Amino acid sequence: MSRLHISTTVNGDAQEFLCEPGATLLDALRGPLGLTGSKEGCGSGDCGACTVTLDGEMVCSCLVLAAEAEGRRITTIEGMAGSDGLHPLQQQFLKHGALQCGFCTPGVLVAAKALLDHNPDPTETEARYWLAGNLCRCTGYDKIVRAVLAAAADLRQERSPA
Repeated sequence: MSRLHISTTVNGDAQEFLCEPGATLLDALRGPLGLTGSKEGCGSGDCGACTVTLDGEMVCSCLVLAAEAEGRRITTIEGMAGSDGLHPLQQQFLKHGALQCGFCTPGVLVAAKALLDHNPDPTETEARYWLAGNLCRCTGYDKIVRAVLAAAADLRQERSPA
């Protein structure tokens, strides 16, 4: 079987890579693209550790074939921080102690950003719903939800006219 040539955009940059036809997007991210922030926890889409966005929609990269990335936009945890520093979500996760071992954190942050991109003023219930696909064994979720809501407030304040 011949390898596939994939052209895509990852974290705003044009990328090309070769992959086997059955390779997952997670395989491509962690392998030829060298982006190891997304983690493989379950390999079946149940834990959310590999969450990325594909054309702005959350996906478990362990369930998406790398070939499906052809011509599409992928955003990973590595694309979250800007040139001016950490994203407000990352800042609030640190401030609220919303991470412990850190294994789930990249997927949780990507899911939280997808939520705030979709709804900049979520309720606690909405935040918990959007994060439900991300399993964490360490934090108990309360600090994560508080950090997401605080980041939402920060982002709204940044966007409001002075």
